Amino acid sequence: MMKLTVTPEQFEELIKRGYNLDVIFLLKLIDEQYDVSPLCEGSMKIASVYQTLIRKALITNTDEKLTTLGRDLLEFMNAKSTGKLIKRKPATTDFEEWWKNYPGTDSFEYKGKTFKGTRAIRKGKDECRLKFDKIILEGEYTAQQLIAALEYELLQKKESSIATNSNRMTFMQNSVTYLNQRAFEAYIELINDGAKIDIAPQKPRGGTDI
Repeated sequence: MMKLTVTPEQFEELIKRGYNLDVIFLLKLIDEQYDVSPLCEGSMKIASVYQTLIRKALITNTDEKLTTLGRDLLEFMNAKSTGKLIKRKPATTDFEEWWKNYPGTDSFEYKGKTFKGTRAIRKGKDECRLKFDKIILEGEYTAQQLIAALEYELLQKKESSIATNSNRMTFMQNSVTYLNQRAFEAYIELINDGAKIDIAPQKPRGGTDI
């Protein structure tokens, strides 16, 4: 039988952070791999608490796993100390690096060849920052993985453009859609599997000495 012991200091800190004991109890059930589906189906109130876990990014929306925030919250509750609950925040420099790497438009120059595009694809910086941070706090991917995945995809599209003599960057999603649809996941998987991009040799310019 699961036990939940809460000190007055912990209770006070929870209230300050906008949590309640219903949230903690349901989070603990999920952490212990208890199937909460019947509880949610049988009670609108419990279903509402479950949605609170998702809204506050304590569990993932897709596979019901504790995020970094959720794990930190349970560790705080299990700790014997009565210190403050510290909410982790992703480094702002990580997002800024990702944002800087995301192309502003689908026009680009690569290996001396210019490819003309038609639209802006880097947009919604504040919305992207919130989504980026949420993904990092879920704990499944690191900021460096997201950055590497973006760099990999861009290089792939540029090399493909050279090989086909057509602008493959036109297929790049805008930055908001890219994060919402988690387009980076496939490229992280490719990188983890050791995939490499075949770099097309650059044709020499000008004359050749004989």
